[in-house]
Amino acid sequence: MFDVEKIREEFPILKRTVYGRPLVYLDSGATAQKPLAVIEAVDRLHREGNANIHRGVHLLSEEATEQYEAARQRIADYIGAAAREEVVFTAGATASLNTVAYAWGDAFIGAGDNIVVSEMEHHSNLVPWQLVAQRRGAGIRMLPFDDSGALRTDLLPTLIDERTRVVAVTQASNTLGTRPDLRPIIEAAHAVGAIAVIDGCQGVVHGGVDVQTLDCDFYAFSGHKLYGPTGIGVLYGKRELLDRMPPFMGGGDMVDRVTFARTTYAPVPLKFEAGTANFVGAIGLGEAVRFLQGLDAAEVEAHERRLLERATERLSAIGGLRIYGTTDDKCAIVSFNVEGVHPYDLGMILDKLGIAVRTGQHCAEPVMDHYGTKGMCRASFALYNTESEVDALVAGVERAVRMLK
Repeated sequence: MFDVEKIREEFPILKRTVYGRPLVYLDSGATAQKPLAVIEAVDRLHREGNANIHRGVHLLSEEATEQYEAARQRIADYIGAAAREEVVFTAGATASLNTVAYAWGDAFIGAGDNIVVSEMEHHSNLVPWQLVAQRRGAGIRMLPFDDSGALRTDLLPTLIDERTRVVAVTQASNTLGTRPDLRPIIEAAHAVGAIAVIDGCQGVVHGGVDVQTLDCDFYAFSGHKLYGPTGIGVLYGKRELLDRMPPFMGGGDMVDRVTFARTTYAPVPLKFEAGTANFVGAIGLGEAVRFLQGLDAAEVEAHERRLLERATERLSAIGGLRIYGTTDDKCAIVSFNVEGVHPYDLGMILDKLGIAVRTGQHCAEPVMDHYGTKGMCRASFALYNTESEVDALVAGVERAVRMLK
């Protein structure tokens, strides 16, 4: 059986209080808390093993380099990459997606081409494509979703054609929790020679991924949402695509030979890792993955499903409350509003009760526009949350509604 109390012992921050109340942290969709294994790995590296990687012949540098590349291999195995060279370390999912948009987009998108982006994307998987389209004279086409939060994949034949170069879609919506069936989307992209770019920030956390089975071309996620450090992210790319792409940034460690006449580049993944890498973050992320590999993924998924179902049932019983995103296979995210109550006011009262939720547009303004709202409250659950915390959320919302209406 899944022992959530044992899991919680691994997360020191969950013991703190907020305004004299036990912390109820329901904002893991924004950033997840860190287990002791990650905290201690980062601390140990700073205390005992700090040295720049790939550059030194001294012992500290060699040790740090070995740990960095071991983390790359562990992450490659975790996401099902064919080889560790297909894992590029970046500053986060935003940096990963921008790397593809600039390096691949500027090289292979031209005037008159089009880019298909789903309506439920985080801004990080929309704005970079808009910028590429503006630079290259391409168009953006929107793949919409219905009011339940399901993507309208039936419209793919009207959106994807021989001039489509990119199809960008999330594996799991950070606002609606929707986990679309990516197979027909990726197959439709490949049928016309387009690439499929997947935002995996929530998907890698809730359910995981095998990128080879999925057959996506690029896959991006952030370490801090996967119980790892901030400032580190991953870009997975098929080796043949990474080899064809020019580098996104120039600097140290991404070169083979540099002269004033010509520069040649290091092989992937180093070609895309200019400058001093966040090796501390990468090693910390490797430890986060190690921590997750020690758990039963099916038990974690079942636990989060129980939390989601409990929250959905009990919140739905509150008069005037609307939940956005009601697909059957959604992940453990609940976004909602209460009629006549501003989400910011609701979030502030919950905060005073020790309950941390997200309020606002969630970096997904087109989703807000779809539903005709300026913002939502969002409770995002993680493996360390409990049913009693769900009940605390419901009681907090009920109290806030009584105060505000």
